[in-house]
Amino acid sequence: MDGIEEVKARISIEDVISEYVQLKRAGRNYKGLSPFTSERTPSFVVSPEKQIWHDFSSGRGGNVFSFVMEMEGLDFKGALELLARKAGVDLEQYRTKGQRYNGPKKERLYELLDLAARFYQVQFSKNQTALEYVLKTRRFSKETALEWRLGYSPNTGTALADYAKGKGFSETELKAAGLTSQRYRGLGDMFRGRLMIPLQDPQGRVIGFTARLLEANDQAPKYINTPQTALYDKSRHVFGLHLAKEQIRRTKFVVLVEGNLDVIASHQAGVRQVVATAGTALTEPNLKALSRFTGDIRLSFDADRAGVAATERAIPIASKVGVSLSIIDIPSGKDPDELIKQDPELWKEAITKNKYALDWLIDRYNKLLDVTTAQGKREFSDILLPVVRGLKDSVEQDHYLLSIADIIGVSKEALVQKLNKTEPTIQKVLKKPHGDIRPVDKKELEYSKTQDHFLALMLLQPRLRGSLDVITEEMFSKDTGRELLRFLRANPEFDGKPETAAALKPIGEYVKITLLQYEELYSGLEFTELQYEAARLQARLVEQFVKHKKEQVVNQLQDADEASTTVLLEQVKELDSLLRQVKGGAYGQKQEG
Repeated sequence: MDGIEEVKARISIEDVISEYVQLKRAGRNYKGLSPFTSERTPSFVVSPEKQIWHDFSSGRGGNVFSFVMEMEGLDFKGALELLARKAGVDLEQYRTKGQRYNGPKKERLYELLDLAARFYQVQFSKNQTALEYVLKTRRFSKETALEWRLGYSPNTGTALADYAKGKGFSETELKAAGLTSQRYRGLGDMFRGRLMIPLQDPQGRVIGFTARLLEANDQAPKYINTPQTALYDKSRHVFGLHLAKEQIRRTKFVVLVEGNLDVIASHQAGVRQVVATAGTALTEPNLKALSRFTGDIRLSFDADRAGVAATERAIPIASKVGVSLSIIDIPSGKDPDELIKQDPELWKEAITKNKYALDWLIDRYNKLLDVTTAQGKREFSDILLPVVRGLKDSVEQDHYLLSIADIIGVSKEALVQKLNKTEPTIQKVLKKPHGDIRPVDKKELEYSKTQDHFLALMLLQPRLRGSLDVITEEMFSKDTGRELLRFLRANPEFDGKPETAAALKPIGEYVKITLLQYEELYSGLEFTELQYEAARLQARLVEQFVKHKKEQVVNQLQDADEASTTVLLEQVKELDSLLRQVKGGAYGQKQEG
């Protein structure tokens, strides 16, 4: 047994999911309200027997790992580690010698960092300078200070180290957690005389600290962070995500700011979908972590040179990750904290006036360059055309070509000629913000549901498989659906019991979800009702497929020559004929009565 199988064996899917969704027993399964939509009637189903969940309102489903990945914004490795902790499984024993972490046990480091956070909190409550800075200068409430676990590190040299050693932690563990450093008199506290802001992972566990200097000192940096450790990776950490993730899901967008204290101020003002990275060093892993919650990412970096440069660097990174990036310009060049102190409503308004990154880029270089000169026109087009070339939507691409041509006073044809010679530097399309990109749109969702429900009937009811005659693989948008269709065609007499078919093992999880859908939707129906439902779903599947294909043909016709147009119009006729035949019942049903 490997680590994944042992974790599966030790945990119950219903126990894990019930930590996020209130479940009630419904026969062999459990039901609850979808955590992904705002439904009022429970359509979220968990099957303990199959160790599968399916959300009928959003079309999502999977096993316990996929659920934790969805809810916590983790990749598979992160979900496995989280569930292993819940199950009490030590994953280290399953790693090869070269993969194993040889330092102190990570659980000990988590315990130590939590102990440090509590120690700093106690010190904070006794230090007048720290209290005045937080409560008066920053105007944070006591509740905010407690929620973010703000603390203070004594300026005595070894206060934390001595306290932790007294609790049984070693110098090796203190150093591995990033809490101490080697000084000329020996090992001493890493942080001294500073406001301590715990850095927490998406589950709320302390993994390090940001420490702000409280007393003026030209020889010391204002902020210092925990160094790279087994738990803290500066390039991957997103500050505040543990407290922001629920609001990000609800609002379907996230705001990225520069400073940790800006995040705290925004949360106190009621705008909780706000997080920060380590300064302006926005990385691909940062955006990937956020993309698991939303595809609408709004940047609000400071208006200084570093902030503007970081914003420019973020555009191609966002494009590579495949998220929609927009920019928030704060009035008068203030940072979020300053704007919130002036009036929280101004900040709430500012985050809704985001500008799509490419529009922001055009405006910026229009101001920086003299586009009335030949050199300015060339530089302007050199910067922007590679971005435009990455746009896959021809209408959007045409819009920006016209816009750029108008700004620099050249013909669109000249830009198109240069565009065709421009190497693409943006790997994926920069789509305009439209909310959470993870859920499919309503049309795609309905199309996916039709496919799944139709296959559920075909799998469990052999006598209905005459409905497959008119169905083709092209009508299914998922590989798993096409694979199941191929299996049913190759095995027309299959008894409908997936456990008897070894060929279905590669798509076992999809088959289990299909079985769960059948149980919930059709298990109580008479055969005549199932016949009607099969005919309805068959017609609906063909109708949705035809509509989808026609939309593709319409797009192709825009650039088609005469010969291609003839072929495309012939395809439209064939699609219309197929739709008429299915709706008219010309294919009939070959089911047994």
